[in-house]
Amino acid sequence: MIMTELDYRAIDVDNHYYEPLDAFTRYLPKEFTRRGVQMLTDGKRTFALMGEKVNHFIPNPTFDPIIEPGCLDLLFRGEIPEGVDPGSLMKVDRLANHPEYQNRDERVKILDKQNLETVFMLPTFACGVEEGLKHDIEATMVSLHAFNLWLDEDWGFDRPDGRILSAPMISLADPEKAVEEVEFVLNRGARIVCVRPAPVPGVVKPRSLGDPVHDPVWARLAEAGVPVIFHLSDSGYLAISALWGGTGTFEGFGKRDPLDNVLLDDRAIHDTMASMIVHQVFTRHPNLKVASIENGSYFVYRLIKRLKKAANTAPSHFKEDPVEQLKNNVWIAPYYEDDVKLLAETIGVDRILFGSDWPHGEGLADPMTFTADIPQFPEFSHEDTRKVMRGNALTLLGANVPATA
Repeated sequence: MIMTELDYRAIDVDNHYYEPLDAFTRYLPKEFTRRGVQMLTDGKRTFALMGEKVNHFIPNPTFDPIIEPGCLDLLFRGEIPEGVDPGSLMKVDRLANHPEYQNRDERVKILDKQNLETVFMLPTFACGVEEGLKHDIEATMVSLHAFNLWLDEDWGFDRPDGRILSAPMISLADPEKAVEEVEFVLNRGARIVCVRPAPVPGVVKPRSLGDPVHDPVWARLAEAGVPVIFHLSDSGYLAISALWGGTGTFEGFGKRDPLDNVLLDDRAIHDTMASMIVHQVFTRHPNLKVASIENGSYFVYRLIKRLKKAANTAPSHFKEDPVEQLKNNVWIAPYYEDDVKLLAETIGVDRILFGSDWPHGEGLADPMTFTADIPQFPEFSHEDTRKVMRGNALTLLGANVPATA
């Protein structure tokens, strides 16, 4: 029997809001108006400018009309009936009909209906901002601080009811300012933080996430027991597509060359985790916990193969088994269409998280239907399913998890 109704409330690690137009400007100092994020309207359309350049990461930053949750399910499962135009799957509604997309109290009412106890609340528009501002590090740091002020005001990093854990955005581009921002959000109660899965922009050249210059950030988060979320973002990897004749800029929902998917799919998260492990972040900070969310899980198998090869060819470099560090320090939220059984066999069921991507069109219309994609008893016990749907997220957050959590 497929379980879609549970006798406990689940924890969804992949929920999203849709940012209002002032998310980056409400608290942005006036002297950074032109250097940061601006919203301009030509009378018909609203455009996002980042550093005075039009940015198409979100083609319509008003989010009105807005795509309906889960309407692209068949597309991402590869189950579009023959003869059906993929474009016909796109369904939209007016933003005014969904106050839960931009209002915390209304969202909590939806969580009650969806049988969700807690959600990790993650950005939509903001996932493209660091790439858009990467050539102005000062503006990047100031803009993300302004965003975090908005986020705490509208959604709260962690309110007393514990229903919504909003992830402040942390850029490592300025190492000293990054430490200050981490202290700021921790003092405001942040339980999770979001870091872009990408090379760190630098004044002279980009840096690895594993560069020791970032150790103060990792050390403070490890000390606080606050996990790092690496969520799908504009990681700048379309520069690779450009090498093969493609476009070098991200355009959401635009027509894409299928070669882009072949070249880039999950490459950023693969390289991100490789940089953390190969450059010894978990060796220096063994208590640091990170999670990959909305990046799928198939990168794990390629990464393990390459980590084994690296350890064999450069054994003196690795003070610990890199594959074991992946299994110990990294949690994975697979896509609902991924092979969850294979993932469990590879990294252990204790490191798998449930994420629905609600209310995005490529996510699930009903988050709880994720249970239909989990292997059923006897392959997965009810206890295993409970770990995926709830217990593993509590462990990630540092909770002392009883068997019935």
